[in-house]
Amino acid sequence: MRTSVPLLSVRDLSITHADAVDPSPAHLSFDIHAGEVVLLLGPSGSGKSTLTLATNGLIPHAVPATLTGTVEVGVLDAATTPTPALSTQIAMVFQDPDAQIVTGTVYDEVAFGPENLLLPLAEVERRTEDALHRIGLWERRSDNPDVLSGGGRQRLAIACALAMGSPLIVLDEPTANLDPQGIDDVYDALADVVSAGDRAILLVEHNLDAAMGFATRVIVLDRAGRLAFDGPAASVLRDNVDELVAMGVWLPAATLEALRMRDAGVVLDPLPLTAAELGAALASAPSTAPDADVSSRYARSTTSGTAPACERGSAATELTQPLVERGSAATETKRVFARSTTMSPVIRARGLTVRKGRREILHGLDLDVAAGSLTAIVGTNGAGKTTLIQALAGVVPPPKGQVDIAGLDPARASPRELAARIGFVFQNPEHQFIAHTVFDELAHGALRQAQGPRLDAQGPRLDARGPRLEEDVREMLARFGLEDKADRHPFLLSGGEKRRLSVGTALITRPQVLALDEPTFGQDRARAAELLGLLDDLRRDGTTIVIVTHDLQLVAEHATHTVILADGRVHDAGPTDELFRRERTFTEAGLRLPALQRMQAELS
Repeated sequence: MRTSVPLLSVRDLSITHADAVDPSPAHLSFDIHAGEVVLLLGPSGSGKSTLTLATNGLIPHAVPATLTGTVEVGVLDAATTPTPALSTQIAMVFQDPDAQIVTGTVYDEVAFGPENLLLPLAEVERRTEDALHRIGLWERRSDNPDVLSGGGRQRLAIACALAMGSPLIVLDEPTANLDPQGIDDVYDALADVVSAGDRAILLVEHNLDAAMGFATRVIVLDRAGRLAFDGPAASVLRDNVDELVAMGVWLPAATLEALRMRDAGVVLDPLPLTAAELGAALASAPSTAPDADVSSRYARSTTSGTAPACERGSAATELTQPLVERGSAATETKRVFARSTTMSPVIRARGLTVRKGRREILHGLDLDVAAGSLTAIVGTNGAGKTTLIQALAGVVPPPKGQVDIAGLDPARASPRELAARIGFVFQNPEHQFIAHTVFDELAHGALRQAQGPRLDAQGPRLDARGPRLEEDVREMLARFGLEDKADRHPFLLSGGEKRRLSVGTALITRPQVLALDEPTFGQDRARAAELLGLLDDLRRDGTTIVIVTHDLQLVAEHATHTVILADGRVHDAGPTDELFRRERTFTEAGLRLPALQRMQAELS
């Protein structure tokens, strides 16, 4: 029995956002004690991010919402205690790191919090240096945060939280924009923080492969925002796996693989939660088929393209995972293209050089993107992925004559001409929202393409295309599960809903090319599968898809072609299945294949 005061105590908590009908979360109660690492799971829209905002008082102090029940941080009531006072007890890392960066250098940003606690200068300097070293940003301490990559800014926000020294740290999707080394650095630092036993972590995370070695407990919210499960991490996931799959909650890749195997007749007990557990189970399990051993049956199940039975019949995409074979790295290093013997390039870059301020991000890059492909751009944080996809799409105008999109030079094209060729989805959806309702946000894109911008105080006018426009918007709302959010302000949507809306606004113009920066960020597993299934369908219908992602599991399952960036240059590129047979080409670029792929390679 615990006798100490919880670091966080939630009692019968319900939160209803402005313009919302039902609360989410709803009637939620739990405690978090020192030494715990609590993983908060739930489908998109279940209230995970809303809950995190209530823990540090931003709801109701800054975000308009109706709150019933109580949230106590230590002995402080979060609803009545000013947020600055709460910051000594709880540190927050937002889903969007740009929402909390305020100073002009990396060092000053980390020092900002301790300085506002009026700590002695020596203590401020000690905390700042320690946090920057832990997160791997000490060498960038003099840089402006604006020049960091998205992953770099995410690490900076985590360093700021560590420097506060608060007993409780709340992190909302902290590794979504991080490369594998960055994920390791973050979890190593957080594990060190809680190792003393006097601090705790509340973690919203979709990368369960990284979190499983870290989380001690799992809390699951259902679609209505109510408490579904609460208990030790392994027990909650193993004992309720079918319910979690049906809810659309993220699960470890090894667990999903084991479910596919179960459908193929290979049953592993206990259910593996990590690639190491899966590999050990396969190595020790006796064969139950007279004509093949377990490894052979497993190989057939992973290449059959079969989703778990509980996903079949839903919008979830079927997943195919190629076996990985170790090989030598590609020898072609100067000019490497994403190419196919059957598809001509729809995007061509030659000598592409892009600078931000005085810093050159892309260095004379040559690249072809095949028409009808789903091409993934991968690389470590700071490799230039976002800059590249923005330059290809004309969001960051490239120098004239260096990029061609189906005969159009984005450096010379008008916004309407670009929108007809390529739709772009930003890493942060809020960067592209301009209307006051979800419906109007979708309608504006279609109207702009039809006749140019026509926004008035009430939003887009529907008389330009009449019933056809409304039909198109309603179809897009239904496709992305936003029908009941049509009249909601885009900024009041959940993170996952904002992402789906941003994709819808890009698709509604029916562009020839669709470019997406971290498309599954903020999505639950079911919605991510729906989105990836949609992208697969669009590709099969002739749309060229270009994505930036850190998720190499996603790349292995969905990308026809892959481009590996390193230091602003193309390190290697080609058909995905060929690249994944050359593990060394990933390691040379500072990446590593997902643990599941490495384990498959060992088995094969």
